[in-house]
This record gives sequence, C-alpha cells and structure tokens, in this order.
Amino acid sequence: MMNFSLFGRKLQHLCSSLYFHLNFSSFFIQLCYFMILSLFGYLGLKISKTRTHIKPNDFDLFYTSVSSSTVSSMTAVEMEVFSNSQLILMTFLMFVGGEVFTSLLELIFTRFNNNKNCNNSSTSMKNSLPIKVVNDQIELGLVSIPNHHTSQDHKQINDVNGINNNNNNNVPSGTIVSYNNNKDMLLRSNSLKYLSHVVLGYFLVLQFVGTFLVSMYMSFIPSARQVLREKGIKTLTFSLFTIVSTFASCGYVPTNENMIVFKKNSGLLLIILPYILLGNTLYAPCLRFVIWVLEKITKREEFSYLLRNSKEIGYGHLLPALHSWLLVATVLGFNIIQFVIFCSMEWGTQIMDGLNPYQKFVASLFQITNARHSGESVFDLSTISSAILVLFVVMMYLPPYTTFLPIMDHETENDAKKDKRSLVECLVFSQLSYLVIFIILICITENKSLREDPLNFNVFNITIEVISAYGNVGFSMGYSCARQLKANGSCKDLWVGFSGKWSNKGKFILILVMFFGRLKKFNMKGGKAWDLS
Repeated sequence: MMNFSLFGRKLQHLCSSLYFHLNFSSFFIQLCYFMILSLFGYLGLKISKTRTHIKPNDFDLFYTSVSSSTVSSMTAVEMEVFSNSQLILMTFLMFVGGEVFTSLLELIFTRFNNNKNCNNSSTSMKNSLPIKVVNDQIELGLVSIPNHHTSQDHKQINDVNGINNNNNNNVPSGTIVSYNNNKDMLLRSNSLKYLSHVVLGYFLVLQFVGTFLVSMYMSFIPSARQVLREKGIKTLTFSLFTIVSTFASCGYVPTNENMIVFKKNSGLLLIILPYILLGNTLYAPCLRFVIWVLEKITKREEFSYLLRNSKEIGYGHLLPALHSWLLVATVLGFNIIQFVIFCSMEWGTQIMDGLNPYQKFVASLFQITNARHSGESVFDLSTISSAILVLFVVMMYLPPYTTFLPIMDHETENDAKKDKRSLVECLVFSQLSYLVIFIILICITENKSLREDPLNFNVFNITIEVISAYGNVGFSMGYSCARQLKANGSCKDLWVGFSGKWSNKGKFILILVMFFGRLKKFNMKGGKAWDLS
C-alpha cells in the first residue's frame, strides 16, 4: 500500500526546492523573448526606409527597438524621421511587448501545463487508487476500500480525497468514498480557459475602441488634423500607434514633440487618459470588475471560481477583491497628491502660457498620470520645478501595483522566518542597489561630458533618465544647446531624449536598465540577505 501522506510531503518538498529554479528559468525565457523581439525590430528598422533623408546609425536603431519592445520609450532618434512602415513595425513591437500581452502568453502557457497535469493526474489516479467495478463499468471518481485495509489505510485514502478525517476515522470496510479532485481540476482548467478569453477580449476591444475614438477626433477637430497634415502622418497610423503605445505604457508618440503639440486639445487628452490606467496601474481591478460583470450576466461557475480563487488561479494580475479596492485607492491617492502639488507650483508659470483654466486642468491631470508609467508629456520636463521632478522620480520608481495594504501576508511572514537561503538568493541585490550601480557606471562613461557640459550632463538628469528607463516610463530632461557653458557651433537642438546625446557605452548601460526594468518582477524581493540594522 502506497503511503500517500509521505508521498505528499516529498512532493511538497520537491516543489519548494524547485520553485526558485523554475522562477529563474522563467526569467531567462522572458529575457530571450525580449531580446529576440528587439533584434527583430532592429532588423526591420534597418532594412526599411526612413521618412527623411536622415539615416540613424545602427546602434540608435537597436536602441529604439529595445525601447519599443520593453515599452520604455527612451528616444535617441526623432520620431518624425521614421516612415509609416517603420511606425507600424514599432506599433507591433509595443503591441507584443506590453505587460497585458505577455501576461496573456503566460496565461496560455499555464493553461497548457494545467491541462497536462489534469491528464497526468487522471492517469495516475486510475493506476494507483483502487477502483470499484460494478457491472463491468468503471465508476469514475469513486474509490473502493477493500476489507483487508487497515484504519491507517482508510485515513490515507481519505486524505487523498480531501475528506475531513475527524468524521471519517472509522470508515466501514467496503465503503465507497466520493472523489472530487478531478472535478476541481476540470473546473480550474475551464476557468483558466475563460480567463484567457476575457483577457484577450479586454486587450483587443480596448485597442479597437481607442483607435476608433482617436481617429474620429483627429478627423473632426481641425486643429488636431492640421498637425498631422503638416507632419505628413496618417491619421490611422497615429491613432493606432498612440493607443497601442499608451495601453502598453510605452509613451511613444509619432510626433517629435510627443503630446506637447496637442496640449490644447483637451478632448484628445481625455480620450487617451483612461488607457494610461487601463493597461497599467488599474489593469488588475478592471479585469476583476469585467469578470464580476460577466459572472452576474452569465451565471457561469467558472467566473465565480475565478473571483473566489484569484490567488490559486496563478495569474498575477487577478487580485483578490480587497486588494483590488486598496490598489484603486492607492492609485487615486498618488494621483491626487501629484495633481495638488503640480497645480500649486506650476499653475501660473510659463509652461501654462496660452492655456485656459480647463485646458490647464486637463493637461496637468494628463501629465501627472503619465508619471506612472506611460511617459507621454504635454510639458517640457526641463522647465518643470525640481520639486515636481523629484516627485516624478519617486512615482517612476514605484511598481505599477504598489498598494497601501494594511494586511499581514502570511506567506511574507513565513518567508521572513526562514533563515536558510540559497547562495544565489544571498548574492541578489535590491532594486535600488542595482539602480545606484547603473547610475555610477553611466557617470563613469559620461565623465568627460559631466565636466565640460554640467548644465546638461549632471547627476540629477542622469538619475531621472535611469529611473525612467527602469520604470519603463520614458520621461527625459532632453538636451539643450543653450545650456552649454562653451558654445558649440555644430550643436543642433533635436527632439530626442537626454540619453540620445550619450556615448554608445552609456546607451548600452541604459539598454541593460530597460531590460532590467521590464523584468523587475523577478527581483522584487531581492536584497533580503542584507541586514542594515
């Protein structure tokens, strides 16, 4: 007779020991995914023709491809240099590089593993558990306990079937015990299927609706339509590119000035504004709300299962109800704090010139919302006060699902009690430690510029660029020839990010930061081995 309790303990120990290695493997799978995507984008940008006679160098093309794939929107080339076909390629990179799409791929992979485990479990149960045969028919889901089994054997089989042992210690010989694990696994499998369909529908419907609304706005508002006509940008390309970029939290816009050129078009900003939240900080609460609505309409058991078992389902963006509400409150709280500080310091300044109160309100709301984490701008960041910039740095650093969660997490509490850690876990630093290292390395590579051009090249501007790349935001202080201490006649102001003026070594380090930021979820608990007390 197989000792099922001992087998269960060994299986649990094996799963615990393999968890870190599986997580490590998943990290490399996603890293390879983004690297291959970036190389594909680079080749596509290289072989296609630009809109203007300007031909970016190979490294800047790769830099742009990485920025699109990791949805970081760090700019080294003016956007209006790219042709319509290149903009469509960048749209594809942002489309498949966004968090919602990649999480959908993970969900599909989880479904595949779950179905495989269900099949293996069914086969295992048929082979290992006694099955009562009646009239030559196998009673699926029933376990027969022969007369020669001991009471200990009864207890072990009851454990396998999830039965309360307190009520079944004296199970009579020959009793048939219900077995519901297969039913539960089937329900979970169907729930994962429904969840993947919901995520796919959420992803595609929002993109279609957003593209349609922006297209209609650009077609009916003369001032907005005139901007695209002067720049030679197609309305459909602009609409699709901007919505995909915003929903993926990238921040690229086909115009050189980003959204600065549209800061008076409050209607356009209000159309785009919800997509900053729907694909990022409020994706999890909105997904749960959609599932709740579908459950109320369809009464499907699968939707009820998803709502009741959000943690067990294994999809990181499906949060429990209380956690979702607290996340919404946290996001709104951060936005209110930013909005109040921003308006109190910038309402009457030069950056608001030419805007009426309503336009100021919408533009300010749009700007502060983009700090987490889309990175589209209606104001030049170099003209914003330092206090606001420091606040933006903090907002860019915080992960999307940062939540005020006054609830003790039992798993976290148990993890804190663990004294034994693997060597790799002990060597892993915290997120902030890595960012400090990256900033130091960039200061070394750009040391000459830091000495000769301190108004443009300074530690604060580099810090903003690094944190922006890490948060996959895209905010940048830019570069101005007017700030040079020693005027350079060959200097030309371009609509590129500050990092666009860095050396290739500095850009390469920032590429590493972009990859690191896109995959930061695998190191959110890093640095636990370091004790600063």
